[in-house]
Amino acid sequence: MIFTPKIKKAIRFATKTHEVYQKQKRKGKDIPYITHPLAVGLILARANASEDVVVAGILHDTIEDSTEKKKVTRAMLAERFGDNVAGLVASVTEEHKDLPWEERKREAREHIKHFSHESLLLKSADLVSNVSDILDDYADHGSKMFERFHAPKEKVTWNYKETMQTVLGQWSENPLADDLNTLIGSLDEIEHAA
Repeated sequence: MIFTPKIKKAIRFATKTHEVYQKQKRKGKDIPYITHPLAVGLILARANASEDVVVAGILHDTIEDSTEKKKVTRAMLAERFGDNVAGLVASVTEEHKDLPWEERKREAREHIKHFSHESLLLKSADLVSNVSDILDDYADHGSKMFERFHAPKEKVTWNYKETMQTVLGQWSENPLADDLNTLIGSLDEIEHAA
């Protein structure tokens, strides 16, 4: 079975976390946030990831983005989806959301250097989804779309490129390496555009 009960359960759980409990939207857009974790799960499935990695992709933002009233924890994910899935989600979760943007992103890049191949694949799919959305929005709205970020265009593009290069530096055989390299090139073009 390809569309497994565990994957269906993850979709329901992520939908409750992002949509039902908070009507979360993609940054600066009127698009339901749930489209992002579902895209990450789809990217992972297309990369022939294991069921646990696909499930972690669908759930990857549930700890980080859950509300205090309906807080998702690693223990909760472990109970429902197993320790491996919970560990994968925890590995890509930013722990110190209260830090300034640049420091938080630097810490996240350093953390990548200790990732397993499964965590690197999960992070890669998240990057592919996020950067692809940025490129689409840039094509539609130009540099104005960067106003929704907590940093200027140059820092946002630099951070994404550095993050993707860090991932690639940890695992050259990454099934999403071509996608990441293509996106780095596209961000270079945006970074140097007037």
